[in-house]
Amino acid sequence: MERDPMDKPMDQYWRARLAAVKNALESNHFRVYLAGDVQEAKRIVVQEILPETGAKSVSWGGSTTLVNMGLLDDLKNLEGIEAIDTFDKNVSPEERLERRRQALLVDLFITGTNAVTESGKLVNLDMFGNRVAAITFGPRNVVLLVGCNKIVPDLEEAMLRVKNYTAPLNAMRLSKNTPCARTSYCEDCNSPDRICNTWTVTEKSFPAGRIKVVLIQEDLGI
Repeated sequence: MERDPMDKPMDQYWRARLAAVKNALESNHFRVYLAGDVQEAKRIVVQEILPETGAKSVSWGGSTTLVNMGLLDDLKNLEGIEAIDTFDKNVSPEERLERRRQALLVDLFITGTNAVTESGKLVNLDMFGNRVAAITFGPRNVVLLVGCNKIVPDLEEAMLRVKNYTAPLNAMRLSKNTPCARTSYCEDCNSPDRICNTWTVTEKSFPAGRIKVVLIQEDLGI
């Protein structure tokens, strides 16, 4: 098959953009890995990060990037590592909530981010708060899987992206009865199904290197 003539310039463009974001994140004390595609990103997590951390327990937060990558099955079947599945539909909602509490004490927590700014800040908005809680404190190590579509210029654009793109799409995906699921944009609702409850802006990783960011040269997640 003949390659699209735009493939090479597009690759060059994203390599340059991701390299700049990597530098910005590293200046904020995040540990950053660059992956050319999903398969490389999976290899980095399983063959580099897991051995480096020596993790004996692992869990994950809600992330369409994680699901789209096909990494969940790998995590559930890691030999010698306890996997806490917080989304197991075979257990009661109460048990799933309890597992989310337990997941805050694992050695390695894996999830995505709603946006990353060009200055190297992570921006997230949660319904329950377990994902942002883990990013902030608890697990010894955190891995964030980030597609290049999550990169935005600044905090204002990050919040616009989350409120008027990420949140409505997730409300639709989860069949939530919210105005944004019908209109496709945020109406700052008071719905019982509202998924926009807790904002976090992570400006720096503390301790340095605790949060590891895998920047992936593909559009992934929401």
